[in-house]
Amino acid sequence: MKHNREYEIAWQGLKAGVHKFQYEVDDRFIQEREAEQDFKDLDAQVNLSFDKQNNFFLLHFDIDGSVTVACDRCGDDFKLRLWDEFDLLIKLMSDDTEEIEEDADVVYIPRSETVIDISKWVYEFVLLSVPLQRVHPDKADGSAGCNPEALKLLDQLSEPDETVKKDIWKGLEALKDENKKVKRKSK
Repeated sequence: MKHNREYEIAWQGLKAGVHKFQYEVDDRFIQEREAEQDFKDLDAQVNLSFDKQNNFFLLHFDIDGSVTVACDRCGDDFKLRLWDEFDLLIKLMSDDTEEIEEDADVVYIPRSETVIDISKWVYEFVLLSVPLQRVHPDKADGSAGCNPEALKLLDQLSEPDETVKKDIWKGLEALKDENKKVKRKSK
């Protein structure tokens, strides 16, 4: 992975209060982290609000953009809008602190660190903003946005085949009838 200073924040040089940062994220950013991706044409803007306090920092990531993905229903590619927000708390600890409590939304860094690299959080939050279920949005008239030919094929494949079910039960009905005849004879 390449080291990119664009995502480093030198927090010791910042005054207390809220600072704004903006980052443009594309496919190259994801590929540099050697991640497998099932999307393409990523175009995302990450707006970071960095609130510096005495002993901690509040980070608010606002992600907006688009990505091209394959539809889970019809298989055609479409442009999916990304939007999400994530919060992260960074606490400063003294260099001699040994025990740190674990928390997903809290990160601990030593006071001796002068720079915070946020690239790993930008990477994680952009990937988390891509939804797991990806289906074409409905059209303005309320109809499905998917490929109509693919939807027709799916409807044909999902129709139950009544003839097969009837044939299976037909054989069972014959056994049931024979069982009734045997019971009548035994009485």
